[in-house]
Amino acid sequence: MSTSELSITKRRLLGGIAIAAVSMALTACSDAEDKAASAEANPAVSNETTASTTPAVEIPTADRDVDMEAALKPGPLKEMALGDPNAPVKVIEYMSMTCPHCANFHEKTFDAIKTKYVDTGKVYFVLREFPFPQDTASLAAFMLARCTTEDKFFPFVSMFLKQQRTWAAPSDGDVRNAMLQLSKLGGFTQETFDACLTNAQLAGDVSAVRDRGAQEFGVQSTPTFLINGKAYSGDMSVDTMSALIDSLL
Repeated sequence: MSTSELSITKRRLLGGIAIAAVSMALTACSDAEDKAASAEANPAVSNETTASTTPAVEIPTADRDVDMEAALKPGPLKEMALGDPNAPVKVIEYMSMTCPHCANFHEKTFDAIKTKYVDTGKVYFVLREFPFPQDTASLAAFMLARCTTEDKFFPFVSMFLKQQRTWAAPSDGDVRNAMLQLSKLGGFTQETFDACLTNAQLAGDVSAVRDRGAQEFGVQSTPTFLINGKAYSGDMSVDTMSALIDSLL
């Protein structure tokens, strides 16, 4: 991470969050979605014959191999994870808070996967921050999530993703105020909001999580999933992720 990234000031985080930064993240995460859409248009042929009444569910093709043992080692921040660390399937999601495809995954897929696999001891799910460089809105949202208590982290992230348009692209253009109002629903006050977003150490640590994902595991777009030694980029439906997990059990 560059020295300039570590030198995050109150003015930059509270006054300098811009819609332009959000649009950069939307473009970056769309690359993964385009790939996923292409894969759906050309589904892989199953090695087994499937009954005509039961449509085949595509198992996505991995982008590359990753060292899962190394990937599961925590970075500079405490790991935010759900499930049994000894579960047979390990999932690490790298995501951006301003990426619409990440929001779509968490709104339409995540809860079902959590109920079906995480809560039943089959999947260990880790969420990691990937705010793109210069995307101060995503960085700030992740910082706020980290400033909550551990039991509130996932609900807070879910709230921000489900309300993504209201704070990332508000009609009046005031991203800072929109983030403040939504954060108040998560228990923040003006004072705790300001204190969190002026924590340069936290900003540097969140950025370091991103840098490690990019440099060590080749993450370039969001969402990217590292699953049992394979990397998959792009949003996944409940059926697609279920098929992939089932193939690993």
